[in-house]
Parts: sequence; C-alpha cells; structure tokens
Amino acid sequence: MTVKSAERVLRIFEHLSAYPDGQTINEISTQLGYAASSTHALLKTLLENGYLYIDEMKRYMLGPKLIQLGKSASSHMSINKIAQPLLEEAMEELEETIFMAVLFKGEVTYVAKANSYKTVTTNAQIGSRKPIYCTGLGKVFLAFMDTDERSLILNNLDFKKFTKNTATSKEALLKQLVSFKSQGYAIDDEEIEEGLYCIAVPVFDSSKRVIAALSVSGPKQRMLSKKEHVIKKMLSVSHLLSYQLGDIK
Repeated sequence: MTVKSAERVLRIFEHLSAYPDGQTINEISTQLGYAASSTHALLKTLLENGYLYIDEMKRYMLGPKLIQLGKSASSHMSINKIAQPLLEEAMEELEETIFMAVLFKGEVTYVAKANSYKTVTTNAQIGSRKPIYCTGLGKVFLAFMDTDERSLILNNLDFKKFTKNTATSKEALLKQLVSFKSQGYAIDDEEIEEGLYCIAVPVFDSSKRVIAALSVSGPKQRMLSKKEHVIKKMLSVSHLLSYQLGDIK
C-alpha cells in the first residue's frame, strides 16, 4: 500500500534534484500539482529536519541531511564506487591526475580522484569546491544542462578573474559552451590556475542528464603533446561509466 505523504516527499526530493539553485513553494506546488497548503507543510517539516535548505530568496533545495545519507549509501553502491577503478585505469594510461565532480549549489564539488605522481600540485582535493565558469568540469555541466537552468546559474554568477585567460562575461562563456557541447568535451586552458590545462567530459544517467563530470589535468605543454590521446581516452571512460550507470546507447 502506498502512503500518499511519503510518496509526495520522495517526489519533492526527485524534483528538487533537477534544480540545484532551488525553487519557491509556488513553483514546487505548481509543477508537482500539489495544493500550496500541503506543500508548505511538507517543506516545513523537511526543512526543520535538515532534509531541505532554504536560501535568502525563499528557494528550497536539497539539504545537508541528504548528503549524510548519501555518504552512507555510497559506502555500499554509488557512482564513486563504480567510477574509481575507471579513474585509476585512466590515470595509469595518461599518467595525469583524474578527477570526478558533481554540481552542488551552482559550484563544482570534487568527489573522487586518482592521483598521479607526475601531476603538478593543484589545490583541488576531494570535497573542495570550484567556480563553475572557469573549470573544465564546470563548463561540462553548463554545456549540457537545460537552457533555463543554465540561464539561471549564469545570471547569478559573479565573474572573478583568476588568470589572464579567465572568461569574465556571460557572452564569452556562452561562445565556449556551444563549441564544447558540439565536440563532447570541455577545456580549461589556464583559466583558474596558471600553467594548468584541463580536459573534461560528461557522465550521463539513464535520462541523459549529466550527473557528474570527469577531468584530467596537467602542465599545459605536456597535456598539449598528447591532447588527442587524452580526449579519446576520456571520452571512452565517459561512455563506459555512463553505460554502467544506465545510459545505454
């Protein structure tokens, strides 16, 4: 027997997972077809218990309690567990550090890493967060996400210049994204760290949504010397991981 309120809670979680920048009560109730009063009651309970978070614009998004539960679940079966052997194998072949990241609250969050002894030191570590607009990983998410979601993120970005190559306007970034989506991968050419060149690829789920991104980073000249091989390998890993997660093509 289905418990109606429990089913509605699950639908709210699933719905908000597609909106990393959150939604208002009216947006949630309208899109899910729930009465505003019952939606408010459900959201209030979930908020008080840490399952949702609300920002200053009164937009609800998935909360910290779900992250804790997710970490527990990941010890059994998760994208990290599936991906790690592939990251390690790619690192051994390319001899560069491989990262995997997810998108959280409009920023890139590193969740897995296969470290190469050859790679230059970078301040990207598991759990650290980076801007979405000047990292290869972030630009993968932007290139492949829904237009409305991308516009919402870009319209609220505070473009900070990290290096001389950092894109500092929405227009400049959008030009890059068109090219990246067409070719299937994104590039960070010394845009957040001087001397560091990055190639990133998307990981899709069964609904063709990007749920993670993979990247390989290294000194620019070394990366350019094997760029075609790196791209081919990373796209291969992307396809295999997407396949294992249900994006069977």
